[in-house]
Formats: sequence, structure tokens, C-alpha cells
Amino acid sequence: MNSVTRIPARIYSNWTTVLSSTPATFATASRRPLQPGAIVDIRAPLGISTCRSRFLSTSSTCHSRFLSTSSSKQPAVHPRSAFTAARLPCASHSTPSARPSSVHHRILDQGPAMADRDILPGNFKPTHYDLVIKDLDFEKWAYKGTVRIDGELVAPTSQITLNTLELKLLSSKIVVSQNKSEQSWASTGSTEDTASQRSTITFPEELPVSSKASLTIVFTGELNHDMAGFYRSQYKPAVAAAASVPRDGQFHYMLSTQFESCDARRAFPCFDEPNLKATFDFAVEIPDDQVALSNMPAKDTQAAGPNKKLVSFETTPVMSTYLLAWAVGDFEYVEAFTDRKYNGKTVPVRVYTTRGLEEQGRWALEHAPKIIDFFSESFEIDYPLPKSDILAVHEFTHGAMENWGLVTYRMTAILFDEKLSEARFRNRIAYVVAHELAHQWFGNLVTMDWWDELWLNEGFATWAGWLATDHLHPEWEVWPQWVNEGMDSALDLDSVRASHPIQVAVRDALDVNQIFDSISYLKGCSMIRMLASNLGIKTFLKGIAIYLKKNAYGNAKTEALWGALSEASGVDVNTMMKPWIEKIGFPVLTVTEGSDEISVKQNRFLSTGDAKPEDDETIWWVPLAVKGKVGSQDIEPLSLTTKQSTISGVSSEFYQINAGATGFYRVNYSEPRLKLLGTQLDRLSTEDKIFITGCASDLAFSGYGTTAALLSFIQGMKNESHFRVLSQALDSINRLKSIFASDEETKKALQKFVLELIDVPLKSLGWEASEDEDYNTGLLRKRLLLTAIGNGHEETIRAAFKLWTAYRENPTKAPLPADLRAPVYRAATRTDTAASVVALKEEWFTTPAVDGKEICLQALGHVTDATIVEQVLLPFLFSISPPATAADSVPSGDMHTLAGALAGNRVAKPLLWAFIRDNWEQVLAKVGGNPIVLDRLVNRSLSKFDDLETLRDIEKFFSSVDTKGFDRTLETVKDKVRGRAAYKKRDAQGLKEWLASNGYA
Repeated sequence: MNSVTRIPARIYSNWTTVLSSTPATFATASRRPLQPGAIVDIRAPLGISTCRSRFLSTSSTCHSRFLSTSSSKQPAVHPRSAFTAARLPCASHSTPSARPSSVHHRILDQGPAMADRDILPGNFKPTHYDLVIKDLDFEKWAYKGTVRIDGELVAPTSQITLNTLELKLLSSKIVVSQNKSEQSWASTGSTEDTASQRSTITFPEELPVSSKASLTIVFTGELNHDMAGFYRSQYKPAVAAAASVPRDGQFHYMLSTQFESCDARRAFPCFDEPNLKATFDFAVEIPDDQVALSNMPAKDTQAAGPNKKLVSFETTPVMSTYLLAWAVGDFEYVEAFTDRKYNGKTVPVRVYTTRGLEEQGRWALEHAPKIIDFFSESFEIDYPLPKSDILAVHEFTHGAMENWGLVTYRMTAILFDEKLSEARFRNRIAYVVAHELAHQWFGNLVTMDWWDELWLNEGFATWAGWLATDHLHPEWEVWPQWVNEGMDSALDLDSVRASHPIQVAVRDALDVNQIFDSISYLKGCSMIRMLASNLGIKTFLKGIAIYLKKNAYGNAKTEALWGALSEASGVDVNTMMKPWIEKIGFPVLTVTEGSDEISVKQNRFLSTGDAKPEDDETIWWVPLAVKGKVGSQDIEPLSLTTKQSTISGVSSEFYQINAGATGFYRVNYSEPRLKLLGTQLDRLSTEDKIFITGCASDLAFSGYGTTAALLSFIQGMKNESHFRVLSQALDSINRLKSIFASDEETKKALQKFVLELIDVPLKSLGWEASEDEDYNTGLLRKRLLLTAIGNGHEETIRAAFKLWTAYRENPTKAPLPADLRAPVYRAATRTDTAASVVALKEEWFTTPAVDGKEICLQALGHVTDATIVEQVLLPFLFSISPPATAADSVPSGDMHTLAGALAGNRVAKPLLWAFIRDNWEQVLAKVGGNPIVLDRLVNRSLSKFDDLETLRDIEKFFSSVDTKGFDRTLETVKDKVRGRAAYKKRDAQGLKEWLASNGYA
């Protein structure tokens, strides 16, 4: 692993204090050298204080988040007019590849190769691919392909190196045009370097420089089962399938691709780097009773022998190799159209599934056309393709993949059964659809230059996804959801010493996979949200439009985004944001109270509480959002730009920092102030309550605060009824239980605390949903029932088990409501463990509900019978099918669900680690050739330990194992365990004493 390049900190030493400046004054001041200062009033520089105040007050929060999560939080509601803008004419739908040649040359003319990047030689620059896939062999799971790559020979060479992985090159030739004549050479051979995933093709003599060269390669490839490259997915058909669909004794199969980040090379030889953009022609030979899909519409279908057809597709726009996609299967679709017209036509939007599931695509289809229109207006650039297809893929590594014009999804991220699916999946699907469609502009139209700036793709798509979801569903309150789920997760990962900057050095393909994490997605989104909240949404989106227009069909770096936002706002965005992007971590603001004033000091926050001077060199621009200034009811948009400063005129009765929770940091109030805030919950927004609870929890964990202060604050929430607020409180207590509950007395006392906290809303909501019940109330009921069962509430356990018994006796007459399956399953595993495990495994294998498998695996992970864990669940998790039956083997793409639940289970956690340690080769065989699955498994399985003995065991084992592909993740896991162990040692006795003194023990 390459070390992260560190940039000298303290970039704010020349900032000035500007209080209550007029817009004109600040505009002048912001362009001249500034003197050292403390608090900056950001209203003046932006000239948009009215806009920002409306933004905050409308929702009393801010926004963003992604990853296919299953709960929900929602963003602020903004006037629709704030997102309406003039439209930029889009590229022709019929000839998207007909871009000015200068655009393509701009893409190719990147700067010199970075020394810390392991990139291809630059002697051949691709401009166009013509790829044909034929001879699909469903017995050997193989295929044959031919690719012609047009491009430029920019330097004399006798060798051309490009990316390949698990391909066999059969023959190669090159045709070079020079002086109106052509000359061709057949290759003399090729050599493969599997470690670097490259093949070098050798020619008999040196090839001359030419602006027009065509390299043709004939090759064979594998239809693997690793969810990467061109791969097969197994499924059980909902209805009778087409005759040619491949099948075995247990499953049918569909074919699709997954190329991001570096797996196009698994499907065809290519120059597989994001800034080597090109156009693509694609054709595939398939059985004539199946369907082929790709990025663009089909342009031609021809007979290709007995029962076969060759389907050819229109030329794509200029794009990166990782965005090319195709699929072959027994597909059917549902269709809708955008309301807006693009080049005089509405855009068709289709949701494709394997036969019999297409109606479950209706919920996604309700959203996708509206989101395309919303983003086209918000970004001032029309959706650039002639169609937008969505494909549900039965086996999938991530939540979804933004292939331009053919977005692929995990089943639970796109399909919704109105009768069988949990309500939370409505939120998940709406958000993930929006996230992936945001990529059609941010990532596809404009692509990051290299993987070190992945956050430009994922951070923005996360924020825009929640922005669109909030636009369509303001009643969901997605911005409180974001604070509870997204921002909290980002803060958790970024608080460990082994975190990485948002913009992180990435050397090669295995490095790339590890940064598809909470930093790139969730911290990246937090940066966008924080900046957008301070610039104002309208101004921010204007800057986004400038960025997209300037860099359309090309590659860009972070500085280009900051430049566009600076142009739109008149603010030096690069200076503000540089430390946030290039440095690890975030600050904790320690507040010291004086007479009508407060002093605020920023320091690097580490969850281990042991920040050293060398860890604490960064000075961040910190938007304070102060509420409680004397004589003001508004949120004061001040910024801290030095290590420490004082704010005067602050009420001693009530104040808060980071009102609206848009700033990415923690606030350390004194214990008396935190306790007082716990009595002033009516003066806090939903986001504020969530944020302060998260702060108190993280401060207790790190030692900056105390567990007593956290619990004292939460005590004030006994009458709280908002799902997100209670979720944050319960999440905080669950962390305490996971660390301290090995002590039986502490465990029982915490259970008593929890049951007292949820007593009022639990009794109020009960088991039955009303007809007019809102979305968040339904989520709250499920959370309360699960919490009651998990903390030994006997009345709830009995009621749930009664429902389970009736369901098992007659599923038709006593079906379980979709939203009650999880608590009922949990009660069953707690009450009748052995029988329920058998039943839930059967349910997992046979359920017709698209989300049923996930819910069953989560329930099974809570089993606390050690024998059943060892003899049933661990073999179920790690057995490979075949030879194991499909009913006894969790597919590798779903392993993280069961492993994560087992790792949160005090009995199962050490057994899970022991199995991984003692059966490492079996683990590697199970995850196959997909490093993302392995990285995720390590993270989910090992980060919940809280003792140094296990940490030493983990370190010892992995010291003799090749960790390339998950080495970054392993270091964060070890840091998390250190932090948990330190917290347990420091606070175990104090927690026990507080619980006793407050009547819980």
C-alpha cells in the first residue's frame, strides 16, 4: 500500500476576521491578502443570506447520503423554483458520438503520468472500440470476441500494452494509416502479466507514429460467477423461462456485466483507465428467444445461424471503459416516459427484469422519469442519451452501477412488491435510482481524471440522490435520515487514525476497490452538503452547471469543481475546502463558556482519544451555524478559520453550534450544558437532536466526554416520538451494549434503560398500522418492536411468537405483514432457536419476496446458541455450492448481511473470527475472484471486537497472509478495535456507577 501524500496544513493563516460585512465589502476583501482572524460572517461573501435562511428554516436541516441502506432519512424541502434553470442543448440522440474532435483530444491530452500511479504506457491512445461477442457457450461458460480499437500511435513502438484479465488472446494485428496509405502488421505474440492485469502485444518491427491506427484482437473469455466482468447470475424463475435460457438442476442463469472500477478488462482487451475515453460500437450474438441490452438502443438485428441472432447497438458517446455495459437474458420490461422533451422527443425509461418480475419495477418506474427531468433542469444540461434502461440483476456486488444508459441494480435496490416488500425499501429504491441517475451527469458526462478523485463521482451522486428524493418525497424527511445514517457513518470511519483523505493516492486496481467506502460516498457527500448549505442551493447548482458544461464528455479534477463554484459564488472555494479534501479526519469543537460569550477551539478528533501534535496540524474552515445569539432568533452563519476564537453576545440560557447539522464535525459542550440541552429538546430541530446525540456518543467513546453525559442527555427523550431521533439514541445505546454488556449486571441495567426510553411510543403504536399512517411511523413501529424484543420485553416477545406460530401453521391464513417479519423472526430465534433456524433457512430459500432473503439472514445472525452457530450458521455462510446444496449456501454477494449480524452478536462474534482464521483458504474460495466481497467481509466480521487479545490474534494471523486488496480496510478494523478496547477499560466502572445511581441497576 502506498502512503498517503500529506499536504502542509494551516492554509488559513492569512484569513481575516470579517464581521457583519456588506456583500460588496467582502467581495473586495476576499480577493486581497487577508490577515489572521477568527470568526468570519459568511453571509456577506455570498450575498445570499436570505436564501440560506430559507433553506435552513424550511427543513431545519440539510442533506445527503447513499449506499444501499435500508432505513431512511430525508432532506430539506426547497421551493421547486430554486432548482429550475435554463437548459443547455444536449448532444444529438441519434449521433452521440459525433462530438467535435477537439473534445476528444482534450480528453487525451492529460498531464504527465503521476509517479504514484501504475498506469499504461502512453504510446497508443484509443478513440473508438468496435466490439463483437459471439459463441456464448452455456456449458463451458465461455465466449469468443473480436475487438477493433481505433486510435493514435503517439510514439514509435514495437509493442502495445493494454489491460486484460482472465482472457486468452488468440491473434492480433494492427493497421496504420500514413500518407494516404495503409500498412498492416500481424503480431508475433503476446505476453501476459497477471499481477498487473496487462498483456503486451509484440509486432515484428517498430510501428510509426500515426494519427490513425486500428488494433484488432481476437480473444476468448469466461462467463464467470464472480460478479465482475462479463458474468452469470443464478436465479429461480418466477414463471416458465424461454427454452434457451441456461439452467442446471437448481438454477437458471442470466448474463450481465460489472466493470467499475477495473473489470472491463475481464470482458475484453481494453485500455481500462478512466481518462482514456472513447466511443463504443457493440454487438452480441445471442439465442433468438432471449434479449440483449446495452448502453444505447439496438440499431440492427440479423439472423446468425440456427436459433441465433446478432444484435448491434448504436454508437455510444465518448466515455470511460468502466461505463460500457451489456446483458443477455430472458428479460421483460415495464415502460414510462419523461414529461419533458429532449431534442423534440420524450425519453423512454424501462425497467427490465427476468420474466415474471417486471411488475415489481413499477415503483422505480414512477421515479426514474421524474428524476431525469429534475436533474436536467437542476444541472442545466439535458439528459444526453436517447433512452434510459434499468436492469435488475439477480447477483450483484454493490447496490447499483451507473452504466450510461443501462443502469444495473441489486434486486432489493430496484424491485418492490406492493404486497410483500417492507416499506423501507420504497425509500431505498427511490434514493438509489436517483443516485445512479445523478451519475449520468456526474461521473458519466464528466468523469474524474483518476481514481484518486472517486469522490467527485460518488460524493456528488450521493448528495444529488438525496436532493432528488427529498424533492419527490418531502414527507419522508430524508435529511434527518442522512444525519442519522449517512453523516454518522462517515464520521465513524473518518475518526480512526487509519482513515484516508477524500482525495487519496490510488496506485492500481486493488487499491481502487478499497476506496468505495464511507469516505468517498458519505464524507464526500457531507462536503457537498456542507458547502451547498453555505453557498446556498441555487448558487451551488449554478456552479455545478458551469462545471458540467466546461467539462462535458471529458475528465476533470477537484480543482475544476471548486473553480466553477467560485465563479458562481464569488467565494474562494478551493481555499475553504482544500483541507477537507486533502487531509484525513475532521475537527471536534470544544466550547468554553464565559460571560455572554463562548470560546470555540478546533482539534482533530480521533475515536481513540489520543491525537498527537502531528495528528492535529490541520486548520479547517468550519461553518459554525450559531443559534442563540442575544437578540436574534436566526441562525448566524459564522465560520471558524483559526485554531480558536471567541464569539460574543451569546445567550447563557440557550445556544447551539452547527444548527441544522450541516457541518461535518463534532461539538464538545460542557457536561452541564449538554444536560441542559436535554431539557430543551423542544427548541431543537430533528436534525439537531440527532446530531447532538451523535456528538455525545462519539465524545463518550473517545474520552472527550463521558458515558454519563450521553445517558443523561438521552434520558430527556422519554417522550420523543420521531423515528430518526429515537434511532440515533438507540444506536448510541446499542454501541454501549456491544462493548459493555459482557458484564451481566451492566447488560440488564442497559436493557432496563432502553425499555424505559421506548415505553411511551411502544404502547402508543402497538402492532397495528392505521390506514393513514405516515412512512416514518411505520418505520418507528418496527424499530420499537425489534428493540423491545432484543431487550427482553416479555409481552412483546410473546405477541411476536404467537404471530410466528400462526404463520408456521398456516402461512396462507396467517401471513405476516411485511413490516413485521423482522421482529417476529427475531422473537422466534429467541424463543425456539433450533426450530426457527431450520424454518428461517427454508424461508430464506423459498421466499417469493424480493427482500425476504435479506430479512431472514439478518434474523439468523442474532442466534445466540453457540452450537447452532458453529454447526449450522457458519457452514451455511461459508459452504460453496456446489458441492453444497443451494439451500445450504449463502451466495457470496450476500455474505456480508449474515456475517455483519453475527459479528454484532456477542456469542457468535468470536466463533465467526475463529472460522475465518482457521479456514482462510475456504473463505478465499467462497468469495471467488471478487476482492470487493472479501474486503467487505473482513470489515463486517472483525470491527466489533473490544479486547486487545483478539486484536493481537488478528494482527498475528494477517501478518502471514496476503492482504493486498483489503489492507486499508484491515488497518481501520484494527483502529476500531483499539478504540473499543480503550473505551471499555476507561468507562466500564463509571457506566456501572451511573446506572446504579439512576435506579437501573
